[in-house]
Amino acid sequence: MTAFTTHFCKSWLRELNARGRMIAWWLRLALLVGALAGLWAPVTGFADQAQSRSEIADFKLHQTADGLLLSTSMRFELPDQVEDALYKGIAMYFVAESQIVRERWYWSDKVVAQATRHMRLSYQPLTRRWRLSQSSAPFADNGLGVSLGQNFEELGDALAVMQRISRWNVAGSDVLDDNGTQTLHFQFRLDMSQLPRPLQLSTVGRSGWSLSLSRSVRLNSTTVETTK
Repeated sequence: MTAFTTHFCKSWLRELNARGRMIAWWLRLALLVGALAGLWAPVTGFADQAQSRSEIADFKLHQTADGLLLSTSMRFELPDQVEDALYKGIAMYFVAESQIVRERWYWSDKVVAQATRHMRLSYQPLTRRWRLSQSSAPFADNGLGVSLGQNFEELGDALAVMQRISRWNVAGSDVLDDNGTQTLHFQFRLDMSQLPRPLQLSTVGRSGWSLSLSRSVRLNSTTVETTK
């Protein structure tokens, strides 16, 4: 009787220990899933908030004797990583691109006009001033090239200038006279290709370095105002 009781107790203890290990395993799994969910939620929320803060508030096209002029007003905030790099003295590059294409049923769409505007934003820690340079061509490493530069006391003032494009000539005056359906594609984005190579590699796939706004407009009498 004593041997039976001892054997029963040992079996019961082994089963209890096995169940305890199983419960502990499930608890650890639940804690791990909860931790991952906690890490993912702020990232997703930040991306949604950043997306909602970026928009093209106004977009107008004027046809004049000099050509097709584009004016737009944008709203966006710099990602935290971009702003942090600026304060460390690393210049950031942006590009505004306009492309007009004509639809062709028998082939791919034909590009009939395109224009590009490059911007370089930098911060001087010693003088605590911001500098915004604009050019129609990418900025050369040697600093040579034609560009328009402005200095600002505050980052917000520099961003306000970047966010407004006024009467930008994006095509010749004869573009709208071309037969066929035409669409203008506009995009403003952070240009990662002009950043230092090590920084480019370290930012690949990171959403915190993403900034892009776009708008497509079908060119017709409704979307294009004619100004003499």
